Amino acid sequence: MKEADKNRFQFVFGPVPSRRLGRSLGVDTVPYKTCSYDCVYCQLGRTTVKTSRREAYVPLKVLVREVRRKLEEEKKIDYITLSGSGEPTLYSDLALLIEGIKEITDIPVAVLTNGSLLWDREVRQGIDKADLVIPSLDAGDGPSFTRVNRPVESIGFDRMIYGLHQFRESYPGLMWLEVFLLDQITATEEKVRQMAAHVRSIHPDRVQLNTVIRPPAEKYALSVPKHRMLQFAKMFECKTEVIADYPSAYDTDRSAISREDIVHLLKRRPCRLEDVAAGLSIHRNEAVKHLEHLMVDGVISTMENEKGVFYVLK
Repeated sequence: MKEADKNRFQFVFGPVPSRRLGRSLGVDTVPYKTCSYDCVYCQLGRTTVKTSRREAYVPLKVLVREVRRKLEEEKKIDYITLSGSGEPTLYSDLALLIEGIKEITDIPVAVLTNGSLLWDREVRQGIDKADLVIPSLDAGDGPSFTRVNRPVESIGFDRMIYGLHQFRESYPGLMWLEVFLLDQITATEEKVRQMAAHVRSIHPDRVQLNTVIRPPAEKYALSVPKHRMLQFAKMFECKTEVIADYPSAYDTDRSAISREDIVHLLKRRPCRLEDVAAGLSIHRNEAVKHLEHLMVDGVISTMENEKGVFYVLK
């Protein structure tokens, strides 16, 4: 193996500016688009491996080694986030990974999960040493859950809700619940009241309302305007914030370099997400974050044809 290949990060990416976690160092624990859901709004496209089976997809020592090496390079990190390109709780060695990270750093560990497997005690125990867990709730009833999340057959709405309740009861850390709304599907007063009722019984520390801000897997997954999101936020009794608008404050030095690289790339030709990631040798999730900045700033837009969604300069 060449020395350059040995030093390349395969599973750790960033740190990237996060809407809620500051400078977040991502750890990808499962293969690309391996997930228990096939959400219509996913910015990474449709799920290619839909499963609820947990496996040790990546050797634990490789993940811990990459985290250690990245920490030696990067000093300004707010969170180490287990997320990536699929559902992180499908990684069967998650408890050992969190334990390994905490042995080498005091930086808090966050887990971004769709919450689909929290009914499983092993999954709950696997992440109970994390400092922050952010599961998702995208629907308030079975039909909406099936339509939006398109889960693997073994996971029904009641089982998912049960898992959120069980996790809240046993987890000693912070739990923020992300509620994702889609225009013309779940962004109605009736549907939001259903979700708010579930949230009230789950009692998370915080609710974060989100909607589509990146090109979704399906064209009909539509964004909810900000003024309506703010109205829906009032329907939740616990602390609720709208996170759909990406904050303007981030590390300008590091982002400016990536911004310039992406602009130069798109000057030559329109690119899909995977083209940008491959062209700049960065992780897909890192490319998503930088493209999002350019979208918000009005520098780029998207176009779509039979080959996919392309980013173009305005």
